[in-house]
Amino acid sequence: MKITIVTLFPEYFDSFQTTSIIKRALEHQRVELELVNFRDYTLDKHHNVDDTPCGGGAGMLLSVQPVADCLKAIREKDSLVVMMTPQGKVFHQGLARELVGSYEHIILLCGHYEGFDERIRSYVDMELSLGDFVLTGGEAAALVISDALIRLVDGVIQEDSHLDDSFENGLLEYPQYTRPVEFDGQRVPDVLLSGHHENIRKWRLKESLRKTKLKRPDLLAKRTFTKEERKLMAEIEGEM
Repeated sequence: MKITIVTLFPEYFDSFQTTSIIKRALEHQRVELELVNFRDYTLDKHHNVDDTPCGGGAGMLLSVQPVADCLKAIREKDSLVVMMTPQGKVFHQGLARELVGSYEHIILLCGHYEGFDERIRSYVDMELSLGDFVLTGGEAAALVISDALIRLVDGVIQEDSHLDDSFENGLLEYPQYTRPVEFDGQRVPDVLLSGHHENIRKWRLKESLRKTKLKRPDLLAKRTFTKEERKLMAEIEGEM
């Protein structure tokens, strides 16, 4: 898989490429990460990529020419061009899986200043947001989305390392513990020390349901429960 980040600040991603799982994914060529500065495509003699809004207003807008020409130059036949914008669809884990499974080349376009010339939207395929807030630029969003995509690429991490992650199965992840067994009066649940794999599985499912009910009940509102989950939910509600 190839991810191209189109940005005025490629240096923003320096540490991202040289740390932990992402570093190993790049070194082992599981993923290719390309950084493109669209200032290189401006035709302005002063290398400007922004201008004042037509009709007046505060701030500066990114001009259509350098962005459009950049996207035309780097786009491949099956590329997906994604604009980072608070007006976009909110990114989530299911969409991350869909993108990784459907595209070999994803281009993430990072805005800056007051925003984009509206005509730039005609050169993109999708608009994504991290949520209902505004960032200084799209780089932070592109970094987060790249991280979420890369860890799902085959061979980057072991599959069972992320299958139970929060949101992978529509639930929050169950509580996790490691040694020591007891610390400051808090003890690891006995079931996790029992070695009984089926009891551990049931406990983890129940605790995932419990945590989701307490912290993200909205996720349960649209869930189709299995027979086992309905039974566990009844137990949870009886314990609350």
